[in-house]
This record gives sequence, structure tokens and C-alpha cells, in this order.
Amino acid sequence: MDKEFRIAQSKRSLSQLIRIDWTILTLVVLLSIFSLLVTWSACGQNDEVLMKKFFQIVLGIVIMLSTSQVSPKRYEKYSPYLYMFNVFLLIFVFIFGHSIKGAQRWVSMCKISFQPSELSKITVPLVMSRMINRDSCPIGLKKLMVSLFLIGLPTVLVAMQPDLGTSILIAFSGISVLFFSGISWRKIIFFLMILLCSLPYLWFFTMHEYQKGRIITLLSPESDPLGSGYHIIQSKIAIGSGGLFGKGLFQGTQSNLNFLPEKHTDFVFSVLAEEFGLFGVLSVMVVYISLIFRGMMIAINSKNSFGMIIVATIMSSFFACIFVNIGMVSGILPVVGIPLPMMSYGGSSLVEMMIGLGITVSIHTHKKFLSHEL
Repeated sequence: MDKEFRIAQSKRSLSQLIRIDWTILTLVVLLSIFSLLVTWSACGQNDEVLMKKFFQIVLGIVIMLSTSQVSPKRYEKYSPYLYMFNVFLLIFVFIFGHSIKGAQRWVSMCKISFQPSELSKITVPLVMSRMINRDSCPIGLKKLMVSLFLIGLPTVLVAMQPDLGTSILIAFSGISVLFFSGISWRKIIFFLMILLCSLPYLWFFTMHEYQKGRIITLLSPESDPLGSGYHIIQSKIAIGSGGLFGKGLFQGTQSNLNFLPEKHTDFVFSVLAEEFGLFGVLSVMVVYISLIFRGMMIAINSKNSFGMIIVATIMSSFFACIFVNIGMVSGILPVVGIPLPMMSYGGSSLVEMMIGLGITVSIHTHKKFLSHEL
């Protein structure tokens, strides 16, 4: 008992010293272990890719621990500057960014490339939560119009890169803030009607041909099995062939024989399902659900509307990324290039997720210092 008591005391002391939530940290480490195993198999046991993924995870955890030390008061105070800096970076991409596969999304600094669009998924809900926390809930019509502008500006800039998937998630994060602020269902239905009426314009005047092709392919991928339907068909084969317990680590034929495209990035879930089966998929789902549940509990127990709205929005965006990624690799949603959170290879999305989790931990560990007025 004495030993267990000392361990518990040392954990409390360490938690108070560095402000960390052990539940979230444990779940992040579990997802990272899954990610390393699946990435190593998906990249053909390439040590260089594995080390880069390991570096991304270590960097991400360091960023999560660092951002969790920052007081929510500072996030609230500096959110307008973070938003403006992010918009500046999105404009900077059009001038000095470099292109990969026809999309100009990346900026290079000190030999490190990153996507400023990923930061918009944090800066948009931050600045909107600040505005709502300083006003009555639900917000009035004037603040609502300002909110729509704050959502629309980065959404349009990212859509022009073009990056349809990320722009949808940015819009989703902003709309989530409005939803959690208590906006009336009448206004929600009104704006949904506007969105529905604008779909023909978006289809004919803003979407690229390859984006239209992905939506058409969703309805019948078998109509072009060697072209636009190839990705989905191979992904479905990989998921279905995994069975109950999978083929085993490094034994996935779809991934190791290079039938599966983008196998360590957007389609990493298909590799997981093929090699670990339904059992492996459910194991990862349990970790994801536990993480979201923990975040929502922190949001419910938050001391003010800023903390509640920003954490609930971060968790909603986290869930949306998981749902859209699994939906698109399973063939029930169009392929829009959304990575699976913390599992897909890619530093920008991982860092964005870790910043979100760091803010969540900050809201939890600083709550006894917060009042209703930040």
C-alpha cells in the first residue's frame, strides 16, 4: 500500500508540475504504437520512413505537452493574432508555396515542409470561441455574420489550393462552434437551405473535374476499375480480405504487392484492416472513442463557455476526420484526401491534432484558475 501510495503521489506531483492528463497521454501513446506498426508494414519495412514517422510522433507529443502548459487565457487573448497569421500564411502559399501533384499547399522553412491549411482547423474555432465567450449565448445576427466571414475566408483560400477535404473540415469546425454556442435550429436550417441552393453553383463553377470524378466514382467505382475506381476497389478488397483477425503484420498482399495506393497516408486504415482484421480495427476504434469521450468530459466540466466550446469543437473535428477517412476508404464517401488522425503518415495533420489535444489538456489542468470571465 505504501508503494502504491507513493507512486500515486509522485504521479500527482508530476501532473501538477507539468500539467498533463495521463488518460489522454496514454491513449495518444497507444495510437502512436499502432501507427508505427502499420506504417512500417505499409511502407515495405522502409527504415527511413519509419524513422521519419517516429520523429513526427515525438515532435507531436512534445508540442502537445508544450501547448498544454499555456494558459487558456493566453489562447483566448492571442487568438485574433493567430488567426491573422494563419490567413497570411494561406496567402503566402499562393505566392511562395510549392506544388505536389498539382496542388499548391506546402510552405518550406528550414528544410521542413508543412501545410498552413491544417492550422486553420485550430485558429478558426479559437477566434470564434473568443468572440462568443465575450458575448451572450446564443450570439446575435451581427456576430453571426462576422462568424460566417471568419469561417468563409480560410475555407475559400484552402479550397483554391485546391484542398476540398481540408476546406470542408475548416468549415465544419467553425459551424461546430456556432452549434455549441446554442444557435437556434431555425438559423441552422436557414443556412443549410442556402448551402443546398448553392450546390449547383459549387458543382459547375468551383469544383475541378477530378473532384467531380471522385463523386461520380462513388456511385459506381466498377464503371472504371483501372481508372478513377481503382483506389476504392483495391481498398475494399484489402478491408474485406482481413477477416476477423487479419493476415498478420507484414502479410497484407494488397499493401505489400503495391495494389493499394497511398497506403501509408490516406489509405492506412485499409492496411490496418487487412493485416489486423476486424479485431485490430475495433481495438483502434476503442482507443479513438475513449479519447473523444475523455475530451467531451473535459468540455462538460469546463468552467466557462470558451473552454467548453473550444474543446467540444476540437473533439467534433477529431471525430469528423475519423468518420470521413474511414468512410472514403470504405467506399461510402468520396475520396477527399483526409488523413486518419495520428495514424496516417504526415507531419502537418499530426501537429495540428497534437495542438488541439494540448489545448484540451490546458483547459482541464487550468480550470481551477479560471472564472467565467477570462
